[in-house]
Amino acid sequence: MTQQIEDAISDYIHYIRIERGLSENTITSYRQDLNQFGMYLSQEHLLLGEVDHIVVLSWLNRLRTNGKSNSSVIRMVTSLRRFFGYLTQENMITHNPMSHVKPPKKAAHLPAVLSFEEIDTLLGVPVPSTPLGMRNRTLLEVMYATGLRVSELVNLKMSDLHIQLGLIQTLGKGDKERIIPIGEVAVDWLERYFAGARLTLLKAQESPYVFVNDRGGQLTRQGVWKIIKKLVLEAGITKDVSPHTLRHSFATHILENGADLRIVQELLGHADISTTQIYTHISKKRLSEVYDEYHPRA
Repeated sequence: MTQQIEDAISDYIHYIRIERGLSENTITSYRQDLNQFGMYLSQEHLLLGEVDHIVVLSWLNRLRTNGKSNSSVIRMVTSLRRFFGYLTQENMITHNPMSHVKPPKKAAHLPAVLSFEEIDTLLGVPVPSTPLGMRNRTLLEVMYATGLRVSELVNLKMSDLHIQLGLIQTLGKGDKERIIPIGEVAVDWLERYFAGARLTLLKAQESPYVFVNDRGGQLTRQGVWKIIKKLVLEAGITKDVSPHTLRHSFATHILENGADLRIVQELLGHADISTTQIYTHISKKRLSEVYDEYHPRA
């Protein structure tokens, strides 16, 4: 990659971190996309000022040819659009090549959802007589009981748990806090996990995080992904399962059991401005009542 392109990407990353305050996960995604594009420009012996919409379309076509999914191409278009918008704003280039590039349409995609039977099978795989087995069983129970995103799960702290009230609090996208009911089954597993396995994993250390790894440190998103992939394999489930699948299954199952869609949106923290305006009147008491009535493991 040329120094010019590397410097421009570095400046942009600094801008979105400091000025825009974007999350590290988002920043990492942008950096990966821009580095790939930067390498392509270097291979084609092009400078940023020489990039036009034909160059961008050629790059996107190469991604498709190499088997990239439609969602990956859409994300790349978004990354490039914001990057070149920044370069134009800072007068680092004279024209924005993305002004003539339209993102591909999103294909209809239904996420994988586990059946009730598959959930029970998956939950039965970890061996709770071992510290890691107990942690993994508890982790699965909490994910399925709450619909937490994996990033919310690994950042869940002991102070976020209000077990006696049957509630947990979490910070979702955009640092938006929400309160989520958690059923008695998951609470029971948490208490068992705290009584022995977590202390063993901590090895006399202290940690504010609920879920820790075998060295007593904070469990990572990648760590959760590996755990679930391994357990799914052992369960003999052939679907393409990721940590997000448990979130989809959580939402689907309580909807199938009669919960109102508005309640589910509140539980999941899906809140752009319009949904926030629609759902802010839903009381936390009502959330708990609906959760207890409709969630199969409440």
